[in-house]
Amino acid sequence: MIAIPATTVANLRDLGSTPLSGGRTVRPGLVFRAGQLDRMDAAADPAVASLGLRRIVDFRTDAERADYPDRVPAGARLIVADALADRISASGAPAAAQLKHILSDPIAAEQHLGGGKAQALFADTYRSLVSSGSARSAYRALLTELAAQDAGPLLFHCTAGKDRTGWAATVILTLLGADEATVEHEYLSVNPAVRQAFGPLIEGFVAQGGDPEIALAVIGVVPEYLAAALDEVETRYGSMEKYVREGLGVPDEAVAHLRTRLVA
Repeated sequence: MIAIPATTVANLRDLGSTPLSGGRTVRPGLVFRAGQLDRMDAAADPAVASLGLRRIVDFRTDAERADYPDRVPAGARLIVADALADRISASGAPAAAQLKHILSDPIAAEQHLGGGKAQALFADTYRSLVSSGSARSAYRALLTELAAQDAGPLLFHCTAGKDRTGWAATVILTLLGADEATVEHEYLSVNPAVRQAFGPLIEGFVAQGGDPEIALAVIGVVPEYLAAALDEVETRYGSMEKYVREGLGVPDEAVAHLRTRLVA
């Protein structure tokens, strides 16, 4: 995976060049991941302009999109795919959709997320990214768009580009033939970029007396979060292939075309 030095998009990465089985790699220039795109400016950012984006898949909630709407470059089509819609209707917005709000109030953060609660809540959210109806619809939309005959370069994102986006990358890379160690390495590799993007927020939270462990649990990703989602796949479906086929409803023909497009 290649980090792209964009000036108007945080945590922008090309899944291209990720190693796959048999000495193959992901073809570069076709599938990208990022954080929110509210400052994206292709005219002022040559790195963004060079991507030639044709599709953007936004996994964020209605509230996130209203607060920080995407700036979609000319020639690109926006696909809204709210992965957490069912979680919000059932129990309010989960932590993954409220990063800025959580870190604005150290007392409330300690009450709701201290003592390991943050880690437990994120693990539960990751399980829902596999099992909930809204998440399955969102990831079905992503794979369907990637497999389209006229797909062109596609970017998918959430707010920080680490949880909903991280699971999307895991599904894609696993389907393409990346092994578990590679998938986990790529999942964790976003931590420096995410922490840099949210650095002032973390510093302000700690300066007000907030627990640094809560901040890191909320802002970063850890192997246990990914393991929770993978365990949910194994428990419900037995394999990633069956999760995609039966859980997401993506036909084998689409997966085969996706592999043909994205594997070099």
